[in-house]
Amino acid sequence: MINLAVSGCLGRMGQSITRLALQDHEFKLHALLERKDHPKTDEWINGVAISTDGSSLNGCDVLIEFTTPQATIDNLQVCLKHNVKMVIGTTGLEHDQIMRIQKASEKIPIVFSSNMSVGVNLLFKLTQIASEKTGTNYTINITEAHHIHKKDAPSGTAKTLAEVAEKASGQKVRNIESIRENEIIGDHTITFESNDDMISIFHHAKSRDIFAKGALVAAKFVSKKDKGLFNMQDVLGLR
Repeated sequence: MINLAVSGCLGRMGQSITRLALQDHEFKLHALLERKDHPKTDEWINGVAISTDGSSLNGCDVLIEFTTPQATIDNLQVCLKHNVKMVIGTTGLEHDQIMRIQKASEKIPIVFSSNMSVGVNLLFKLTQIASEKTGTNYTINITEAHHIHKKDAPSGTAKTLAEVAEKASGQKVRNIESIRENEIIGDHTITFESNDDMISIFHHAKSRDIFAKGALVAAKFVSKKDKGLFNMQDVLGLR
């Protein structure tokens, strides 16, 4: 059984991950973390107290982290101290913060991905194939749409899409359009356009559970690793 910790447990993703983990017999909920100024930090979930103290990670096997860049780096240091494995889905990280995650993976195993959804990772793979085949003969554009509460733009998923497309096609993505509207969970479209035709690949998230389910799959994967940096392509065997 995997002793699981969830950071940002009262956020949208944290609540989904916690709920689904409690339904999975391979996990035991060990620790729940939330920011100090949250109004519900004195509550309990299924017998586990919500904590604002990273020391509660002591004894955990895996921490799933969907929070802010600074909170992620703070918890990274605690995980290094207590030898806790990590699944990181936080987006909006700066280059130096990503470098710190890479450095930490020399000591603990980390799954770090801008999107934990199985469907979106298939989107990445299809984008790679389409980009390789179209090369520089097509112009590439990306559109992403999310709820009004999402702080970073473009989304981490859109940035990853662009990286995949640029590496495989040998050209730069022309434009990434970001839309923040209502309560959209996540829509991503990449188009390849020539003078003769246009190819579109689209992913629409109907439920936030797709990300939570993927994060739990990643937690099971990383629990069996000793060290190293992985992404969802590794977890799903898509490399």
